[in-house]
Amino acid sequence: MKFTAEQIAGILEGDVVGNPKAEVSKLSKIEEGVEGALTFLANPKYTPYIYSTKATIVIVNKDFEAEQEVLATLIKVDDAYKSFSKLLEYYNQVKNNKVGIEQPSFVSETSTYGENVYLGAFSYLGENVKLGDNVKIYPQVYIGDNVTIGDNTIIFAGAKLYSETQVGKHCIINSGAILGADGFGFAPDENGAFQKVPQIGNVIIEDYVDIGSATTIDRATLGATIIKKGVKLDNQIQIAHNVEIGKNTVIAAQTGIAGSTKMGENCLIGGQVGIAGHLTIGNNVKVQAQTGIGHRVKDGEKLYGSPAIDYGNYVKSYVHFKNLPGIVKTINELEKKVNGNS
Repeated sequence: MKFTAEQIAGILEGDVVGNPKAEVSKLSKIEEGVEGALTFLANPKYTPYIYSTKATIVIVNKDFEAEQEVLATLIKVDDAYKSFSKLLEYYNQVKNNKVGIEQPSFVSETSTYGENVYLGAFSYLGENVKLGDNVKIYPQVYIGDNVTIGDNTIIFAGAKLYSETQVGKHCIINSGAILGADGFGFAPDENGAFQKVPQIGNVIIEDYVDIGSATTIDRATLGATIIKKGVKLDNQIQIAHNVEIGKNTVIAAQTGIAGSTKMGENCLIGGQVGIAGHLTIGNNVKVQAQTGIGHRVKDGEKLYGSPAIDYGNYVKSYVHFKNLPGIVKTINELEKKVNGNS
């Protein structure tokens, strides 16, 4: 896809300085700019690159004044960083605006779908699947029976949605994600062998949820595993059966949340965090990376360590922990002095 400076300025409500017909077909960093590329300048420390970049078009702030010749065509806007982000979003919309059903693919006769749907090759839609308008399903996606997917949701290649899963509007589910697999439910019998407990619940994903690659969200034993509106999940996260994640919570990669834990709204969870089952995590909680949580967490707490303690206390304690050999040595010397004088 090619865009002219004039077209880009129209999208961003900016002013062109240079050739309005200059064309670009790729994006780049300003220091790595090549002919035919679009870039931006927002951080002043990168200003020297605007005089040497080979990029064809550069988005700059309106207050930018060149101190020497600039070869690139400039587009002046109120906020170069925000404008470039807006352009990336627009580019993604154009790039992902695929329509139609590719073959080979399988669509059950009982499935229904709205307008402007895209279904990539080798995908499968089971019985009674319902797709909203502008849903984009990329190749090799499995959609099980009785799944519903809301308007403007994108499911990338290789994702798997088991039966009864419900996905809201404006969601993004990345490659390799698995929604609705059985929860980890087993009960020992009289011989000590573990028998599987049927998992007959489902997974509910509300609107504006992003789910990273290879993240797994298990179906509930009974009821639903629920990911609420605006939640953002990184790659390789495990969410067990009957977990609930509150609105606008963000969770980084390799975090694991055990069954039936309820997490509140607007939480920030670092990478490789482990959370035990049947807990309540409050609203606005912040958890540092590699923290282990095995107890109830109140609203607004900041936690670190394993087992987790208050973040401020952990940082203070860690200072002493690093000095522990010296502290022990000092204590031993004091004991010798005390014992020698007694």
